[in-house]
Amino acid sequence: MDRHAKSDGNLPRSDVSSGVGLAGLLGLFAWILLCRTYPAISDFLGLPGRHEVLSGPHAALAAMLFTAGPMAVWSLLVDRVHLRPSTGLDWNLRRPVSSIIDISVVKIGGLWATWAVIAALYCLCRWYWAGNYVFAMEVLRTAAIPLFLLSVPYVIWLDRYMVEPRDHAWHFGAMLIGREAWDAEEVKKHWRAWIIKGFFGAFMISILPPGFQTVVEADLSQMVANPVGIGGLLITLLFLIDVQIGTVGYLVTLRPLDAHIRSGNPFLAGWLAALVCYPPFVWGIIGNGDVLSYEHNVSNWSHWIGDSQALLWIWAGWLVFLTACYAWATVAFGIRFSNLTYRGVLTNGPYRFTRHPAYLSKNLFWWCSVMPFLVTNGSLADAIRNCFFLLCVNGIYFWRAKTEEAHLLSEDPKYAEYHAWMEQNGLITAPLARLKRRVRPRKILVQPAE
Repeated sequence: MDRHAKSDGNLPRSDVSSGVGLAGLLGLFAWILLCRTYPAISDFLGLPGRHEVLSGPHAALAAMLFTAGPMAVWSLLVDRVHLRPSTGLDWNLRRPVSSIIDISVVKIGGLWATWAVIAALYCLCRWYWAGNYVFAMEVLRTAAIPLFLLSVPYVIWLDRYMVEPRDHAWHFGAMLIGREAWDAEEVKKHWRAWIIKGFFGAFMISILPPGFQTVVEADLSQMVANPVGIGGLLITLLFLIDVQIGTVGYLVTLRPLDAHIRSGNPFLAGWLAALVCYPPFVWGIIGNGDVLSYEHNVSNWSHWIGDSQALLWIWAGWLVFLTACYAWATVAFGIRFSNLTYRGVLTNGPYRFTRHPAYLSKNLFWWCSVMPFLVTNGSLADAIRNCFFLLCVNGIYFWRAKTEEAHLLSEDPKYAEYHAWMEQNGLITAPLARLKRRVRPRKILVQPAE
């Protein structure tokens, strides 16, 4: 389908309903409330032990259960996603175990070998054993043995109902044993998916505890009349929502929930654009490495407008709004959030207005919170450098957006329909598309006269 074709139809239906993310959000709020009120609850019940708020890293980890559980229940009972053809499952098959056990053994071997390679890479890469990553490594190490054991009955059970049980993992297992025909493209798809899960899964787990602790321990009485404090807490809460639901998305890629990874981005440019935004690469390029650092001699946004209480409230509200848009973009994914993957097409929530609400709101947030054009030393050179390098970072996210679009356009005709519809009707996308056409009109090919 021509991605620039006009869309005369309605907006394509989203593969993820709004209720999935909202269910997870309610579950997360319930757990946060329980953690904040635990001292009162434990006093009332006369429970033994220390009666303190539950703000530790393990409480942050437990929040994932309260987030993932409601989303899974909603997906199965309300949306009934397990019955969709896109799962690749047919619950009427019910093959006997004896008919699929050979396939399952090959697949399990492929999965175990994959996890062993990822574990070895965790051990080799030093950054995984410093800072917040230490917590992630402890979690994954604890989960390793149960994961290996539970994979056996899970794979066998699933293979009984899979329309084509010889999936990406099976092809990798077949390659290892060298006894059956295997497809190199399927092996590449397998490894792209697991590299994404391994890389981003560890990162997301590592950043769970700090934000959770801040939200649970926050003293609201000290912030009521303080726009900077209230704004900062709400922003932290919204980032916590993003991280919690995002982490669930990376880890819960279960086929019965229709949340499995259909494909990882096959374009090298897509990987480069994405990875440069995350540790350890971001430390040397945008962070401490100063290559694209845009925060030289800057101060907090409140520093520049601190003389006006009204403006402080307005600016704090604007930053909270931008962060809310960013978090909403993650909540809309429900249980399917992850970078560099195709797991269905979203057309609702903030994706009704622009194809990349998270990138748009995040980049606007940086401009409005950092204010790189204002520097504490009064240096025009520093202000220009800061603005230039933040524009470079904006360019990286534009690059990411284009590579993601190229991936989805190559995978699903529905995304091509959505892409075309947004070009004509998107509240934010359509005006930008019209402006682009005016600035750079498409060339019209003229057939030479015979």
